[in-house]
Amino acid sequence: MSNSLQTNRTQFFWLLISLMLILFSAVEPARAERIKDLASVAGVRANQLVGYGLVVGLDGTGDRTTQAPFTTQTLINMLERLGISLPPGTSLQLKNIAAVTIHAELPAFAKPGQTIDVTVSSIANAKSLRGGTLLVTPLKGLDGETYAIAQGNLVVVGLSAEGRDGSNISINVPSVGRIPNGATVERSVPNNFAQNGFLTLNLNRADFTTASRLATSVNNLLGEGTAQAIDAISVRIIAPGTAASRTAFISTIENLAVDPGLAAARVIVNARTGTVVISSGVTVLPAAVSHGTLTVSISEDFDVSQPGPFARRGDTVTTPDSRVDVGVDTTGAFMVKGGTDLNEVVQAINEVGAGPADVVAILQALKEAGALRAELIII
Repeated sequence: MSNSLQTNRTQFFWLLISLMLILFSAVEPARAERIKDLASVAGVRANQLVGYGLVVGLDGTGDRTTQAPFTTQTLINMLERLGISLPPGTSLQLKNIAAVTIHAELPAFAKPGQTIDVTVSSIANAKSLRGGTLLVTPLKGLDGETYAIAQGNLVVVGLSAEGRDGSNISINVPSVGRIPNGATVERSVPNNFAQNGFLTLNLNRADFTTASRLATSVNNLLGEGTAQAIDAISVRIIAPGTAASRTAFISTIENLAVDPGLAAARVIVNARTGTVVISSGVTVLPAAVSHGTLTVSISEDFDVSQPGPFARRGDTVTTPDSRVDVGVDTTGAFMVKGGTDLNEVVQAINEVGAGPADVVAILQALKEAGALRAELIII
């Protein structure tokens, strides 16, 4: 009796799990993605910062100041600001400093007092920034205003070494370093996050179908007319007026699931590396493809011509012996049926033993013939 009851409970448990899986699959399609992963809020963006400064404390791997006079000039200007005046005509030949540029990305809504990472790059002839320290450097935006101050010890992944005979070895790039949390934010970037009565979501990839489905998903949750697809990129949504309520509003919207539209049929070809990427929507019309290679082989040799053993006249000379061979390696023709999908196209091309360059040639020929139903992009 107990065994039968245990069996019934087990069957009921697995039946319940099956029903839950069916319900979950009905609520969210297998291909559904969050709005957070498909789009971003207009106006919520990062800003680029850049600065110029000095890295000191290098172990003889800094700038050669005779070839980079601006490094010495920057050092002299810094010393004067610190109250140290050098005699006129002083020549500094230092190898432990380097002129560098500093760049960083100021995140959206960054507040004064927060820290951000910075990247430091040599702009002169310094061999390595390993072991260096960046002195106080203002980081400015495109408007000329200072938004952060950078300073700190560099973390350099690259390594370089040189012998007395001139031999050297370099691993990665030693002239670029990074300072984690190396800059302190001094000013916030103003934004219009809560200034309008609506917010705009911009898709990461333009697609009319995805924009329409995103608007429909928001309207199903908040009511018809709340969201409207403006174009293939932007969806306008009526939003609360205060920043606090708008934050909670966006938090709800960005977690909604949307089934994105299928990408357009494209064939991407990298002409330099021979890489070919074919999307799943690529089809071709009926076509016949004949692929072959022409091989030309030229060999050069020399023969020696000399007089006979008892000849009284004549000289020993060399004569060229050239040989040219032409061969055609024909792999035969194969048929591509109408409506062929991705797998069949790849299989047909592989059957002829085509390499990357040959695949590019075949795809270009199919496109010119009008048989390739896809956009051919060569990068």
